[in-house]
Amino acid sequence: MNETLGKQLEEIRRRFAEDLEAANDARSVEDLRIRYFGRKGGLVPALFGELKSIPPEEKKEAGAALNALRAELQSRMDEAIASVSRPASKRKAIDVTLPGRRPRIGHLHPITIVRREIEGVFREMGYSVAAGPEIESDWYNFEALNFEPEHPARDEQDTFYLGADRLLRTHTSNVQIRVMEAVKPPVKLVASGRVYRRDEITLRRSPMFHQIEGLLVDEGIHFGHLKGTLQHFLRKIFSAGTGIRFRPSYFPFTEPSAEVDISCVFCSGKGCGTCSQTGWMEILGCGMVHPKVLENVGIDSERYTGFAFGLGIDRVTMLKFGMPNIRVLFENDVRILSQF
Repeated sequence: MNETLGKQLEEIRRRFAEDLEAANDARSVEDLRIRYFGRKGGLVPALFGELKSIPPEEKKEAGAALNALRAELQSRMDEAIASVSRPASKRKAIDVTLPGRRPRIGHLHPITIVRREIEGVFREMGYSVAAGPEIESDWYNFEALNFEPEHPARDEQDTFYLGADRLLRTHTSNVQIRVMEAVKPPVKLVASGRVYRRDEITLRRSPMFHQIEGLLVDEGIHFGHLKGTLQHFLRKIFSAGTGIRFRPSYFPFTEPSAEVDISCVFCSGKGCGTCSQTGWMEILGCGMVHPKVLENVGIDSERYTGFAFGLGIDRVTMLKFGMPNIRVLFENDVRILSQF
């Protein structure tokens, strides 16, 4: 008999046995019948269609082998149909002593795990968790946050615009403005969610990512409060021995502003390729809320002061779990997610 056809027959026989074992109800048995014996696309009829390509001297033997396979599979198919068609009371009893099949249980996404951990740290410090829309107006995303009209972030090369006054938010700071408009000080909140920017997909960048922002506004708030808050937070998220440093920076919505670095989580500050041999890794931006931002939402900047900060949840997730590529977070590979 044709060697290629012989291998096909054995493969069909093996696959049928596996599929038949997994078919345990009328619906799955019917699907199995269609897959193997259906007139259109059935695997067994398709084998008979291949007879015309077999040399004449081999057709008789090949036809006999195909008929034998069809008879064998059809017999087992008929038994399966009869079995699932019988009343439940007459079916074969289930052997409860056999080992059970463990169901596949879902897992929290690593970004969700880290987001909840971050929110938990701030809840312990008395912060509330707020949320806001992802489709936002220019006022809440830029204007109220003191972005100048010519600021690069407002350019179409950086922001996804949906119309004259609608855009996909570029940060979760829009939630701070909405809350301060609705609530009188003291205000103490964190806001997390998806944000969007026109970035190319690279090892560490994506046009959609996750941020969390924090805000505290009250009487007598100063930079020391901000520094102490972030030191406590970062050492809870990473480790008690994490080195932390503040560097002067600029953001339209805070003054003074700072960038915060932590000692490299891969080399413990000794210097490696990941941290470019500096021993430090940038982790977040922060500062004292600009008086104009307070005035934009009707808060007396002479009486109240506050601080704000923001960081990327994706970046923290990559650092905590040793992920070198941000794309791993969005591919939903079960082999990765099942580890969490």
